[in-house]
Amino acid sequence: MSELKRTALIYDYDGTLARGNIQENSFLPTIDMERGDFWKEVKRLTKENDADEILVYMQLMLREAKRKGIKVTKEELRTHGRSSQLFGGLADHSWFSRLNEFAKERGLKLEHYIISSGTQEMIEGSLIAEDFKRIFASRYIYNDNGEADWPSLAINYTTKTQFLFRINKGIGNVWDNEAINAFMPEQERPIPFTRMIFLGDGTPTFQR
Repeated sequence: MSELKRTALIYDYDGTLARGNIQENSFLPTIDMERGDFWKEVKRLTKENDADEILVYMQLMLREAKRKGIKVTKEELRTHGRSSQLFGGLADHSWFSRLNEFAKERGLKLEHYIISSGTQEMIEGSLIAEDFKRIFASRYIYNDNGEADWPSLAINYTTKTQFLFRINKGIGNVWDNEAINAFMPEQERPIPFTRMIFLGDGTPTFQR
């Protein structure tokens, strides 16, 4: 039997695998903020400071948690992630097992990835985290006390494309800029773009 061809199915998270934004389920109630108020403040601060919206929401989470005297740790964020309201067929892993079998019957080794602007630590706490080969999402760096101190990675709507290339070239980390920028012949790339599908919930708008 010939070797199975590596293939990638890549997902957004919020609105694609789970309803709403992952922060809204339990984190925002913990810091006593309504969903609408939180995102309205994100929009205001983003425009006022000519800033990146993803960095702003990450900073606002930390700011409001500190104001309430709540420590933001990796473990706490993962606990919040367990409250993700997953769409049907995901929590029992049947979606992944059916697709994996479907792909195998066609000579493909299917790998599942996430590229999301959402909070990685929360996604890692979801019931389906182990179904993914790699999760690329916005995340924090932690101080010596294990508390979130600063964003270590912010994935916005444009930089998501960088992570498609990381999957394409087989680069499993974020820090190696030399590898991502180095030339690699198409035939040497572990997963060609022709065997990659991205699933997301966004609807593009067009100017007339």
